[in-house]
Amino acid sequence: MKKNYNYTRRKLYLPEYGRHIQEMVDSLQEIEDRTERTRQAKAVIAVMGNLNPLLRDTADFTHKLWDHLFIMSDFKLDVDSPYPQPSRQDLMVKPHQMPYPQTNITHKHYGKYVGRILKRLCEEQNPAAVESAVNNIARYMRTKCFEYNQEHPNNETIAKDIRNLSDYTINIDENALNNVRNDYKQYHSAYQQSGKNNKKQAKNNRNQQRTGQKNHQSKSTGHNNIMK
Repeated sequence: MKKNYNYTRRKLYLPEYGRHIQEMVDSLQEIEDRTERTRQAKAVIAVMGNLNPLLRDTADFTHKLWDHLFIMSDFKLDVDSPYPQPSRQDLMVKPHQMPYPQTNITHKHYGKYVGRILKRLCEEQNPAAVESAVNNIARYMRTKCFEYNQEHPNNETIAKDIRNLSDYTINIDENALNNVRNDYKQYHSAYQQSGKNNKKQAKNNRNQQRTGQKNHQSKSTGHNNIMK
């Protein structure tokens, strides 16, 4: 008995449709009558659409099915298609190579947009808008510093990084950073303190349960000795 493995069969053009659909497409090319071949091709398109019923309402779904039909026929199927028949050259066009950014990020834990925003703020003429934006950026930088270093940065570090990222055009007072509310820091501190209290309370409960069990066992032993 000769075993028929998939690796011995010919390669499928679109494996997601399966080998049965590929055999249907191959059988279309054997039909000599063009009208009958077109009618059978529409039936194959209907079967292909049944494989993905949720995509029927999407735009150009039928157009994609006809393109897939021509691809599986190796662009040799001659039928009356409601859409222009694609060519091999159109589908084999390589996409344009996208330029890769070569800029170096000096502070990677802040990302590349923090420096860009600070440099754009140098062109702002409204001092109140600059101050508000810098305060928001300082709050964001504190959060990223804590996520990267697992410790809260001091105001001197934040002020120094703001000066470096803005090319020494924005100078912020370290004392002014004390008034910048850090939601992330306060939330983490409250969460951490709550977690410690819960662990301490659970430990106390376990100790009380163990003490109660020991006292109960000692009373039971004394009572048995008296009865003896």
